[in-house]
Amino acid sequence: MRTRAILPFLLYFLLGASQAVCAVTISGFGLTVTVDPSGSYDLSLVSGSWHFDGNIGQALQNVAIGTGADALGNYSEITFDFQSDAARHAGIRAYGTRPAVLFSMSYPSGGPNTFHFPNWTVYPGNLNHLTFNGIFAPPAFFSYSAESPWVFFDTTSHASFILSPAANFMSASTLWGAKGEMGTGIDASITSLPQGFSHSALMVFESGINQAFATWGDSLTRLQGKTRPPNDADPTLKQVGYWTDNGATYYYQTAPSMTYPQTLSTIKSNFDQLGIGLGYVQLDSWFYPKGASAAWTDNGSGIYEYNAASPLFPAGLGNFQQSLGVPLLTHARWIDASSPYHQTYKMSGNVVLDAAYWDSVASYLVTSGVATYEQDWLDDKAQPAFNLTDAETFLGNMAAAMARRQLTMQYCMASPRHFLQSSKYNNLTSIRASSDRLTRSRWSDFLYTSSLASALGVWPYADNFMSTETSNLLVATLSAGPIGIGDPIGSISGPNLLHAVRRDGVIVKPDVPLTPIDSSYVNMAHSVDTPQIAATYSDFAGLRTHYLFAFTQGSNVQANFSPSDLGIAQPAYLYDYFGGTGAVVNPTDALQKNVTGDALYLVLAPIGPSGIAILGDLDQFVSMGKKRIPSLTDDGTVRLTVIFAAGETARTIHGY
Repeated sequence: MRTRAILPFLLYFLLGASQAVCAVTISGFGLTVTVDPSGSYDLSLVSGSWHFDGNIGQALQNVAIGTGADALGNYSEITFDFQSDAARHAGIRAYGTRPAVLFSMSYPSGGPNTFHFPNWTVYPGNLNHLTFNGIFAPPAFFSYSAESPWVFFDTTSHASFILSPAANFMSASTLWGAKGEMGTGIDASITSLPQGFSHSALMVFESGINQAFATWGDSLTRLQGKTRPPNDADPTLKQVGYWTDNGATYYYQTAPSMTYPQTLSTIKSNFDQLGIGLGYVQLDSWFYPKGASAAWTDNGSGIYEYNAASPLFPAGLGNFQQSLGVPLLTHARWIDASSPYHQTYKMSGNVVLDAAYWDSVASYLVTSGVATYEQDWLDDKAQPAFNLTDAETFLGNMAAAMARRQLTMQYCMASPRHFLQSSKYNNLTSIRASSDRLTRSRWSDFLYTSSLASALGVWPYADNFMSTETSNLLVATLSAGPIGIGDPIGSISGPNLLHAVRRDGVIVKPDVPLTPIDSSYVNMAHSVDTPQIAATYSDFAGLRTHYLFAFTQGSNVQANFSPSDLGIAQPAYLYDYFGGTGAVVNPTDALQKNVTGDALYLVLAPIGPSGIAILGDLDQFVSMGKKRIPSLTDDGTVRLTVIFAAGETARTIHGY
């Protein structure tokens, strides 16, 4: 009897002990995750190339494996609880169809902000890295930015992984620990976290740098539920625009003896005379009253009231827009200390949080013929207090109010936090990816930051330039984002613009933004004096035309690449756009091309089953852009469609 009574208890005890000491493992796409009840967790790639270890530092309870599906597909997940200075619940989720892992941690009762998860104590060494840092999020290859995704890549194979927050972007932080740990969580200046608070982080693994950006960005926007806007989602993306911001001709000044309405109406007449459609006009911070004197000329102060200054637009902004006949894009700063908004609305720092304010602004804009709202100074004076909620409220209420009225948005002077936050808003269509006024010196930063913007489903904007500047016009066109010029009256170059746009002003652009090829990331990380090479494409179901842009950054003028670097697996025709010459190339050919002048521009067209390579309309920079060539097939016979704009009577299609 005693034996019978004790035996079940012993079996139960032994089973419990066995469960307490056994690690559990799940598999994902090309990787495995293991969690040990002692507190250790690790992630390994099936290829054996990379391994990551971390440790909670506490024994784990309620370790369990579950399955399910979310926006990234089917997953397996290990969840567990632990108690340190607070009770925490955590999970590690691996996906069956993409090389991604999602880490989550929640606080059932709240607690101190003392924990990063994941927090890797072992991780791959001898890798190059890239983060983005500061206003306009320029690239940083030799430092680390706490608010940026961290991108690591191998010099030889270009194998890459990216670690980033997947929530709470405006307060998250990724950094090195005191003992060299790589961890991500909430910024340490926020000392406590409320009951029910949760945070998550994302890691992706890919065989190439650009592919890692693509997988990471697609995963993050899917998790946030963003519908990624097409490259013609609003007037600023669809057609050429005229800009009056810093660096443009009419920034805080008009044409001689003219008012602002007269100046801008004359610009519109210039476009009409050239026979080119103008898509919109941007009104910068000059258009509203600023500072304690509520003067439109006060260029050093914040918004007094967000209405068009009556000395400039005595009949109101809406009447001006109707007479102009094209939509507007309007700029906004921070709120000035003298503004009556401080007494009217709930504020934080120099910005309004109150949803009522944003509803009022959006209503005013939509009745004034505005299509897009531009929020500037985001990483400078247009900031709320730094905490868990205020930035989310500020940006969220702004986006929601604009979306209710079908207005799109552009961010300017954004930090990496704002780029990440863009993954939450369907109507945030573009973001400035370089400093004021596009010049050659800004090309490199613009291209790398375009990688970040493009990954997150927002189109990069290079800022204004003059239409006579062929190379800047080419860069802006290849960016697949807005094209904004700022020429003086009577100086717009119609012939130059028509390389970028059709007669109706519609931009003939590539499918995706121009971004550096993988080898350029490696060269930058090693400070190699070699031309920067960036690429984009137009894709027609397997017939993909590539566009390569190269420019020098030192004394070396020789650009080296292979068609296979772009994923080309068949013979193609390589055409020097400005040189007017071409040749057949094979995927593994080691090509050497000298950069002469500002830049080298090449078109790589696939040779299809017919034996023909279609280069497209070479009067356009993007010769196979879908606003000119919407369809192409080759099953032994080439069939393509050509779009004509009003006023166009003939187009020539080139091929090999």
